[in-house]
Amino acid sequence: MIALIQRVLSARVEVENHAVGAIGPGLLALVAVQPGDDEPRTRRMLERLLGYRVFADDQGRMNRSLADTGGELLLVSQFTLAADTRSGMRPSFTSAATPEEGRRWFDRLVELARATHPRVEIGRFGAHMQVHLVNDGPVTFWLETP
Repeated sequence: MIALIQRVLSARVEVENHAVGAIGPGLLALVAVQPGDDEPRTRRMLERLLGYRVFADDQGRMNRSLADTGGELLLVSQFTLAADTRSGMRPSFTSAATPEEGRRWFDRLVELARATHPRVEIGRFGAHMQVHLVNDGPVTFWLETP
């Protein structure tokens, strides 16, 4: 599983000009499911999303996590993160999970996140979405589960 996380002041996802998810300060996580992802990898990704220290402490150092700050989390499925771009001029998606597998593990990530964290919003799986964000920093990290 891959997640591209961005520390945001706000973010929202629209489908057909209607907001389907919106947050204030927190993390926007674009998530890709890969073949072989499973329950342990999904749980580990959630642990990293909630625990990765990207928010400033009292000294201005990135030493606080989403769980520490109580910030909001916006999860957006994005299979293109799993693309193989090493050669040619067109991405290959053989390293991305099938849509069925992707939906299964993305939905499980959402379920676990909502059971653990107080404010979780989502995009719409498989939809053409417009993602709006105000990146704070900018602060952006690539997370993977082994």
